Amino acid sequence: MSDIIHLLPDSVANQIAAGEVIQRPASVIKELVENAIDAEATHIHVLVTDAGKTEIQVIDDGKGMSETDARLAFERHATSKIREAADLFALHTMGFRGEALASIAAVAQVELKTRPGQEELGTRILIAGSTVESQEAVSCSQGSNFAVRNLFFNVPARRKFLKANSTELSNILAEFERIALVHPDVAFSLHSNDSEVFNLTATPLRQRIMAIFGKKLNQQLLNLEVDTTMVKITGYVGKPETARKKGAHQYFFVNGRYMRHPYFHKAVMEAYDRLVPEGEQVSYFIYFEIDPANIDVNIHPTKTEIKFENEQAIWQILAATVKESLGRFSAIPSIDFDTEDMPDIPAYEAHSPAAPPQVHVDTSYNPFKSSSRAGGGEYHRTPVEWESLYSGLTQPSKMNTPAEPEEEFDPAWEETSPAEQQPAPQARQTTLYADEPTKATAGNDQYLQIKGRFILTSVKSGLMLIDQHRAHTRVLFDRYLGQIQQKQGVSQGVLFPDILQLPPSEVPVLESLHDDLAAVGFDLSNLGGCSYAINGIPAGIEGQQPVELLRNMLHTATEKGGDVKDEIQSLLALTLARAAAIVYGQVLSDQEMSSLVDNLFACPSPNYTPDGKVILATIKEEEIERLFK
Repeated sequence: MSDIIHLLPDSVANQIAAGEVIQRPASVIKELVENAIDAEATHIHVLVTDAGKTEIQVIDDGKGMSETDARLAFERHATSKIREAADLFALHTMGFRGEALASIAAVAQVELKTRPGQEELGTRILIAGSTVESQEAVSCSQGSNFAVRNLFFNVPARRKFLKANSTELSNILAEFERIALVHPDVAFSLHSNDSEVFNLTATPLRQRIMAIFGKKLNQQLLNLEVDTTMVKITGYVGKPETARKKGAHQYFFVNGRYMRHPYFHKAVMEAYDRLVPEGEQVSYFIYFEIDPANIDVNIHPTKTEIKFENEQAIWQILAATVKESLGRFSAIPSIDFDTEDMPDIPAYEAHSPAAPPQVHVDTSYNPFKSSSRAGGGEYHRTPVEWESLYSGLTQPSKMNTPAEPEEEFDPAWEETSPAEQQPAPQARQTTLYADEPTKATAGNDQYLQIKGRFILTSVKSGLMLIDQHRAHTRVLFDRYLGQIQQKQGVSQGVLFPDILQLPPSEVPVLESLHDDLAAVGFDLSNLGGCSYAINGIPAGIEGQQPVELLRNMLHTATEKGGDVKDEIQSLLALTLARAAAIVYGQVLSDQEMSSLVDNLFACPSPNYTPDGKVILATIKEEEIERLFK
C-alpha cells in the first residue's frame, strides 16, 4: 500500500492558520495594534480604506525591529514573547503565539517599514501570499509601519463572504474601541477613507470612556473597586435607571485583554435583580487584575475566551462588589433614618419598672387671648357674612339650561344602521382564508374583545380568535414595507427635534440605513460629532420615543449582521410595526375591531406574523357542540 500522508506546503499551512486567526479586516487591525502596544508605542494611528478590504495601515512609534527581526517576524511561531512552555502561564503581553503576521502575510500583500531607535536606517519588506518579494534598507521614522493591501486576494472564497463595507467598518470600530478602553495611557487615532473617526489622547480611564461613548455616560456610571488576595476588580457599572433592552456597553477586561465571559455577566446582572426590568441590560466596564498563572488565555484562536482557575469564587466577589457599589452610591432603594431627629430611646433595664410617659399641660394657656407678641388683650373674632355665600342660588344659572341644538334632528339618520354610516371598505381581489368573516357576519355587533387581547368573531366553521397585537403588527409590517420599497413613506414633522447621539461604531450602520429610514418617514440631519437631529418621524408612531426606536433598529441590524437590502428593509419594517402596533390591554371600539379585521384579511399572509407567530385560531363548531354533550 502506498503512503498517503504527506506534509502540507508552508503556503497552504499558513492559509489554514490564517482562517483561524484572520477572519475579517477587524482581525488584522486587532493583531497589528496589539503588536504595537507590546512594542511600547505611545501613539498608534490606524488608517483603513474601503472598510479594510483595499488597505489597512497601522503606524506606531514603538521600539521597532532590526533587519533580522523584521524578516523573522513573518515566520510561523516566531515570537519574542515566550521562550518555553512555562512562559505561557506568566504572560503579560497581548500576543505570544507568533502566528499573526504569518497569517496576515499568507492572505494579503504586506509592506513593512520599521526602524529601532538606535539605528539610522530602517528596513522595508514586501510580502505577498507568504512569498518575500523584496527586502531593502530605507529611511523611515522610529517604530513600525504596516500596510496590508487586498486582503484575501488569493482566497476568493473568503473575500466573497466578507460583509458590506458598513458592517465590516462597524466591526473594525468595535475592535478598536476594545483596545482603546484598556489602554487609556496610549494615544489612538483612526481614519476611514481619509475621514477622521477617532482622535483619542492619553487620558485617565473615565475620560477615555467619555471620549468614545459620549459625555452623557459620565452621569450614568458608578465606581467599582475591590482588592483581594485572589483578584483585583476595578471599573464602572451603570445605574439601574439607565438600563435598556439593547445597546448597553458591556465590557470585561482581564490583565489588559478583552474577554467574553457569560458566567461573570450573570454575576453582574444578579446584583441588579429586581432593580431593572426583566430583559433589560445595564452598561459596565469591569477590569480584572489576576495572577497570570491562575488563568489560561490560550484556549481560543482570537484569545477572547479565557479560563479562570477559581471562577466560582471570583463570581461571588464580583457580585458582592457590584452590590456594594450600588448600595454605596444609593442606587438601591433603602430606608434613610435621620440621626439628628431620632428619638432618645433609653436602654432596657430588666430590674427597673417601666415608667408611664409624662404629659405636660399648660393650664394658664387661653386660646381666646391674643399672644404676648401682639401686646395682650382679648381675642376678637371677625364676623363672617354667610348669607353672601348663597346669594348666587337665587339668580338664574346657565349650568342646568339645556344647550340649543345646532341643527335639527333628522329622523332618517336614526333609521340608518351603524354599518351603513361608515364608508364601505375597499373590495379585495382574493380571499386567502376560508373562514374569513363575511359581510353578513361582520357587523359591529359580531365582534367581542376578550381581556384586552383577543378579538372573537363568528365564521362559517365556528368561532375565530384573533390576537389584536399580532394582527396589527402584520398590517403595519406590510404597510411600512411597501412604503420603504416604493419610497412613499409619510413623514410627520416635529416641533422640537430630538438629538440622537451615537458611538462611532454605530455611525456606519446608520449611514447604510439612511435611505431606507428616509423612505419610511424618518427625517435625519447630520449635526457632526456622531450626532443626528430627528426632524421628522413616520406618521402613525406618535407617542413613541424616536431616539430609542432608532437605537433598537441599529442594534438589531448590527446583531443580525445582514447586508442584503431586502433583509434590512424587512427588519426596519418589523421594528416599526412592533413599536406602533396596538398593545395588549388596549380597549377597542366595535369600529376599530371591524377595521382591524378587514385590514388583516387584506394582507397577503393573515395567518402569521412576519416572524412566524400565529395570529388567529379557529374553534370548530363540532368542538363547541362537544363541550355541551
